[in-house]
Amino acid sequence: MKKNSGSSGFTLIELLLVITVITIIAVVSIPSFLAAKKASNEAAAISAMRALSSAQSQYRTRYGSYASIPDLTATGTIDTSFSDGARNGYSFNVLSSSQDAWSVGASPLEIGVTGDRSFFVDESGVLRFAPGMSATSSDMAID
Repeated sequence: MKKNSGSSGFTLIELLLVITVITIIAVVSIPSFLAAKKASNEAAAISAMRALSSAQSQYRTRYGSYASIPDLTATGTIDTSFSDGARNGYSFNVLSSSQDAWSVGASPLEIGVTGDRSFFVDESGVLRFAPGMSATSSDMAID
């Protein structure tokens, strides 16, 4: 009987070629994934700011003044996911709250990683943004 001298496996060159192709695919797709994640976080932050604006209006109608985020969650006016002040890569802070005025800011937890822009909304209901850590009432409005 004669043994088959050929091997039935992958050569080193074939394995290196597969690893190279996988690496190229990863290098091309990871930045796109991260950019999509940032855009998703920013869209969620904008939506949350609009929800906070609506919640403040409802709270004032019921109780006669504006409220802090813990007061809004305690009364069920907003979702309890706001209770720790962070959501979807953003930190939400009530900057001021009184009977006649309020303002909320949202900043990315890590600039460039969880988001590129910060957001601001006040009793006017106009949502504003700025690149970086803090937006104010004088920044550009989101349409």
